[in-house]
Amino acid sequence: MPRIRHIAIRNFRSIKSLDWAPSDGINCLIGPGDSGKSTVLDAIDLCIGARRSVNFGDADFHALNVAVPLCIRITLGALPSSLLDLDLYGDFLRGFDPATKVLEDEPKAGWETVLTLQLMVNADLEPSWTLFSDRAIRDGVERSLPWKERAAIAPARIGQFAASNLSWSRGSVLNRLTEEKAELGAQLAAAGRDARTSFGTTATPHLAKTLGVVQATAESLGVSVGAAPQALLDAHAVSLGEGAIALHDQLGVPLRSLGTGSSRLLVAGLQRAAATAAPIVLVDEVEYGLEPHRLMRLLDSLGAKEASPPVQAFLTTHSPVALRELSGDQLFVTRRQLGYHSVTVAGSSDEIQSTLRTDPEAFLARSVIVCEGASEVGFVRGLDLWGVAAGETSFLALGGSYVNAGGGSPDNAFARASALMTLGYRVLVFIDADKGAKAGVAEKYASNGGRLATWRAGMALEDELFRYLPDASIDQLLAKGKELVGEDLMRQHIQTRSNGRLTLLAIEAHGLTGAYTDDMRILLGEASRIRGSGWFKSLTAYQEVVRDIVSVGYADAEVGFKSVVDQLWAFMRET
Repeated sequence: MPRIRHIAIRNFRSIKSLDWAPSDGINCLIGPGDSGKSTVLDAIDLCIGARRSVNFGDADFHALNVAVPLCIRITLGALPSSLLDLDLYGDFLRGFDPATKVLEDEPKAGWETVLTLQLMVNADLEPSWTLFSDRAIRDGVERSLPWKERAAIAPARIGQFAASNLSWSRGSVLNRLTEEKAELGAQLAAAGRDARTSFGTTATPHLAKTLGVVQATAESLGVSVGAAPQALLDAHAVSLGEGAIALHDQLGVPLRSLGTGSSRLLVAGLQRAAATAAPIVLVDEVEYGLEPHRLMRLLDSLGAKEASPPVQAFLTTHSPVALRELSGDQLFVTRRQLGYHSVTVAGSSDEIQSTLRTDPEAFLARSVIVCEGASEVGFVRGLDLWGVAAGETSFLALGGSYVNAGGGSPDNAFARASALMTLGYRVLVFIDADKGAKAGVAEKYASNGGRLATWRAGMALEDELFRYLPDASIDQLLAKGKELVGEDLMRQHIQTRSNGRLTLLAIEAHGLTGAYTDDMRILLGEASRIRGSGWFKSLTAYQEVVRDIVSVGYADAEVGFKSVVDQLWAFMRET
């Protein structure tokens, strides 16, 4: 079963230059919008699809530059014997190294024999499909792939109109399921004739007056229409081909009337059944029209969980559900950079896989804030809500996302951030400073250009809030704590941390008559973050704390506290 080994795209739509060696199974392209994911699928379809002509326009050239040819080259491996014929294709057979992904004209020991198909479009907008090799160009040899071979390797595209595959039309997956052919030409022609006759028998009595006027007018003008003109179906309008044969259910309802999701799911299953004859599948926006459980079923039908996938599938998605279902080795991050596009496999490291399971949205973003735990996620989400209320554009709308590193050691946050950085994501780590990372971890992250927002040495988020917000904000924090965990628990925590020296009542009384002392502020920070029973230890709680309390007290907060908030703000507003 043929497989695509290498894709080279030049000057096509949003892509100036791209080279990519896909995997044998699932290749799911992810990344921010307008990064060229759908263009890659279109390039595959246009280059090796079974089509005799395509209408191209200036907009199909990158930046409308028609002076540079539009060129797409798809290299195929696992070739059938018919494409390995030296007499026919010897000038075009090339070598591909599966280990290094290097492609050369002259095969070497251990390399796979491959064939490259090329689509070229010049300023005249006339497409040309040929085989390609440097050897053939040097020798002035030109050859195209016969139609029969093109039809055999053509990819099946499961798109918005997947229902077209539920009839026996040309290119339909139904024609690839088995070797049997409808071959019902005579019967279809007879059915057309019967339809014209039966319609005339029914329609003529209803149109008798009109037919009478036609006959009288024709006779008066000397035009021969016979003794009795009839209302029959036009012979051209009732010409029936194999495409007129479609699937129906037991009640005779055409399966074309299935919903979009059901059609795509059924066609994907049929595609698997036809894998031997149609081994390459293209699915743009794989989640389109499908509920999560049916999306999972579609991915399964394409072999997402199989060691040896039955088809080579090229997908695009913006669905976190799809990302959770796939492994990092099946996900490919598409990036548009200066002058070229890149496609990078996400990989199967622990950091990538854990992020896929907990925060798959991060892989669909441009910018990511990797947070030590839920408290930090809540804090930055609260900042975003504060900004939106002030008329700012949301971080989410700017293509941002958050990752919860799960608490514990800050090493987890640095590891996840580093993994995302290698895939081209813009990343900032936001952690407490009460626990240090392992030696060299933070330094290595910083040396690779990683950005970090953290509090002063030895300080956690709660410490900073209680120490450096104004007195009015402390009043609000205490009231919020009572709302969330209750006054009794707060009293116990304060008594425990102060060894009985201070009480909640005494602290509140002092706050009513004057400023909170430094000792009181330090104690409140420590008491509010007792492990396992913190006063604000949830994403929602901190989101509300920032939106309703920090936003009000920010103007009068201490400079060092404000600098960290400003640093987070700056990262969230960069584009």
